[in-house]
Amino acid sequence: MGVLVAYLLGSIPTAVWYGKIFHGVDVRQHGSGNAGATNSLRTFGRKAGIIVLIIDFLKGFLAVLSAQFLFPDTEKYLPLIMGLAAVIGHLYPVFAQFRGGKGVATALGVIAATFPMTVIICMVVFFILVFATRYVSLGSMIGALAFPVQIALNVWNVNPNHDPYYIAFASALFLILVFTHRHNIQRLMKGTENKFGAKK
Repeated sequence: MGVLVAYLLGSIPTAVWYGKIFHGVDVRQHGSGNAGATNSLRTFGRKAGIIVLIIDFLKGFLAVLSAQFLFPDTEKYLPLIMGLAAVIGHLYPVFAQFRGGKGVATALGVIAATFPMTVIICMVVFFILVFATRYVSLGSMIGALAFPVQIALNVWNVNPNHDPYYIAFASALFLILVFTHRHNIQRLMKGTENKFGAKK
């Protein structure tokens, strides 16, 4: 039941609904075709990008918190599973023909709710990469990689026993984001990836 709740929460297609309500268009028909914050920013402007980013972040964050508050007597790994379910819902939303975004903001919300200290390093890595290269996709993937690396090294002592389930969870989240950015990886290798702020 909890996993279904998290999936449905993640399935809220923020970018799609925002575009249709306020602009009368489907964001997936414009720009990169992605239903996420970056494409909303490029297609509708800064306000849309910020709104979509915040709501998509909250989907992952609230999915984890709902596990902790609604199902307090369940095993400790349920919040992790529900966090992953929310990300899957964002990628394949039942409310938007299973065509969603790439899951970065929702995954960030999941990380913030599960291991709040690690999210700081992930964001720092993201901003450094984007500032240096202007590739949002590259910053997103390397920022996501910082998550399992921190858990494995136990940088913030959030997991003193090095629980393998936590490392598997962090690795799974990273691999999901790599998968959703597979086309970006191909463009990065070819040198044709769009740079943030570049005029078309």
